[in-house]
Amino acid sequence: MNLNSPNGFAAPEITDAVEADAVELADLAAATFPLACPPTSPPDDVTAFIATHLSRGRFVDYLADPSRTVLVARDGGRMVGYAMLIDGVGTDPDVARAVIARPAVELSKLYVLADSHGSGVAAALMGAAVNRAGDAGARCLWLGVNQRNTRAQRFYAKRGFVVAGTKTFPMGTHTEQDYVMVRPL
Repeated sequence: MNLNSPNGFAAPEITDAVEADAVELADLAAATFPLACPPTSPPDDVTAFIATHLSRGRFVDYLADPSRTVLVARDGGRMVGYAMLIDGVGTDPDVARAVIARPAVELSKLYVLADSHGSGVAAALMGAAVNRAGDAGARCLWLGVNQRNTRAQRFYAKRGFVVAGTKTFPMGTHTEQDYVMVRPL
């Protein structure tokens, strides 16, 4: 136990992911993505999303993409969380309307294993993401969060994000409704 940290836990090690992390990242994503989905999300759609967007092969692609940064959090060598940053706002017109400050960086993913919730891992990943986006010259960091994921919304609000708009998130046979939240840098 680290009594110097605000929550009494040892600070996780945050590093850039490398291609050798792809399998572990895919396993972590498969374990954590469902935690952010509302209970009404059809399980087959969640499974299909993971297979299509969070596989080992997709993480190899993400890690090779110069517009993306993948950060991993380790506790005692065990990967317990990750975050993905993507330069820009993409092509969604709802996001373009909500994210006014440019240049912008998207916090596309920030997930932590359930047994590490409350340990400071998410806060450490967020701090690293904010620093990385700021160091890259971004004027804001933005994200999409499911409108029913109030726990995540509270976490983001505590870290300076405010709701700036809405967007949709297609997942399989249905569409989720997200808030677009923005944090100035």
